[in-house]
This record gives sequence, structure tokens and C-alpha cells, in this order.
Amino acid sequence: MMADENNIEAAVDAPEAAPTEGRGPRRGRGAGGPGGNRGGNDRNRGGRRDDRRGGNRDEDQGEELIEKLVHINRVSKTVKGGKRFGFAALVVVGDGKGRAGFGHGKAREVPEAISKATAAAKKAMVRVPLKEGRTLHHDGLGHFGAGKVTLRSAPAGTGIIAGGPMRAVFESLGVADVVTKSNGTSNPYNMIRATFEALGEQTSPKSVAQRRGKKVADLLRRGGASVEVAQADAEAIAE
Repeated sequence: MMADENNIEAAVDAPEAAPTEGRGPRRGRGAGGPGGNRGGNDRNRGGRRDDRRGGNRDEDQGEELIEKLVHINRVSKTVKGGKRFGFAALVVVGDGKGRAGFGHGKAREVPEAISKATAAAKKAMVRVPLKEGRTLHHDGLGHFGAGKVTLRSAPAGTGIIAGGPMRAVFESLGVADVVTKSNGTSNPYNMIRATFEALGEQTSPKSVAQRRGKKVADLLRRGGASVEVAQADAEAIAE
């Protein structure tokens, strides 16, 4: 009789202990376990990333840039199953005030390729000093691959005398009067690179005077101009 009573008590106590032990860990995982914390942190981090991206988009939209699509062609890549076709775009970007850049992008679709090229052009923008904000200070030569270009400053009213790829560069740069000549290849990529190489060599009288430790009027008088004319020209130079 004593053995039977012990077995009955053990059987009664066991079912009550088992559910209690099972419920405890489940409540811990659901309420304060590591999984719940990770979910909350992920949501917070996602919110911060969205805020940062939104700020970048607002900055890009606030900056007014001139975008010129110079060239677009179809490209292919040979893979195991055949060929994959895509598009390559060449874009020139400028602010119309002496800053310009070019970029190249590839993608499976045309709009995406243009977007990639535009983003690359914005990152590679360079500043070019302009005379009176309309033309170049002096002539320049550019060479890249088989492309050779010649740039010459021009008086007011001349306009942009340049080919298609080079015209896009000067229109986005803000140049109103320039005479150019392209010799050699007609590849737009080489022409654009040669043009930017020539623009990178442009210098202004102000920068030359600072480098030599002289006044701008002194440099302009070397061309035979009078003191008054040289002084007036020096004051008119903005860069």
C-alpha cells in the first residue's frame, strides 16, 4: 500500500512540473529573447539608412546641372549559355559656370546605363577658368589615343564651333565662344578625353600672377598694352 501511494503522488506531481518548465523558456524567448532585440535593432537601423538616402536625394535635386547624352551603343558579353546584351552610355555633365565632367556606364537597360554614367560624371567634375565667363583664356592642345583636338579662344559672337561630342562639353561647361578642331579618330570616347585633357591645361592670368608673385596688370602689360588698359583688363578678370 505504501508503494502504491508513492507512485500515485509521483504521477500527480510530474504533469504539473512539466508544463511549468516548458512555459517558462517560451515566455522568455518571446518577450525578452535575443530574437526580439535583433528585430528591433534591424528596424531602427533601416530607419536611419532611409533618412540618409533621403538627404542625398534632396542634395542632388537641389543642384542644377546640365546633362548631355553624347553616345550610346549596344554591347554584348559571351557567357556559357550564349550572349548577354546590354548598353553603354557616355554622358557629359556641367553646371554652366566653369565646371564639367564626363562619365561612362553599362547596364542591361538604357535608363540604368544613363543613370550610372551621370553619377560617374558628377563625381569627376573639374573646374576650368573662363575668360569673361564666355571663352577660354588661351589656346590648348589635347591628345588621347588616336584623338587630337585643338581649342582656341574666340571673340564675342563667334559661337561654339565644334563637333558633336566636343559641343556637348562646351555647352555644359558654359562656354559661349570657342573654335575647335578634331584630328584623327572620330571615336567619341577619345575625343571627350582629349578635350578634357586640353581643358585641364587651361590657366588664368590670376593664377599665373600668384604663382610668380606678381600683379595681373604687370603680366598684361607685357603684350604692349598701356597701363590704363592693363589695369582695366586685370580688374575685369574674375578668375
